[in-house]
Amino acid sequence: MSEQTQPPAGDWTSGLVLVTRPDCHLCEAARETVGRVAGELGVSWREESVTDHAELLQRFSEEVPVLLLDGVQRDFWTIEEARLRRLLA
Repeated sequence: MSEQTQPPAGDWTSGLVLVTRPDCHLCEAARETVGRVAGELGVSWREESVTDHAELLQRFSEEVPVLLLDGVQRDFWTIEEARLRRLLA
C-alpha cells in the first residue's frame, strides 16, 4: 500500500501530490499508478480532491487527475508509469 502523508492545508508547493475528484475513473487509475510507483521508490505522496479545495477546483477543474511535483504540474488525465519513474529518479 502507498504511503500518504497529510500536509498543511492548501500547501501544494512541495512533494508529490495527486489532484483528483470523486467518481473519476481516470483518477482511480492514476491513484493506483502513483501508489505503486511511489511505494516501490519509497516516495511519500498525498491526494487532494478538487471538491475540498476551491483553489484546486479553479485551477484544475478540467484536467483531473493532475500530478504535481513540488508545486509544478507534471502530468494530467493519464499518469504514465515510465514518466513518473523518471520524474522521481
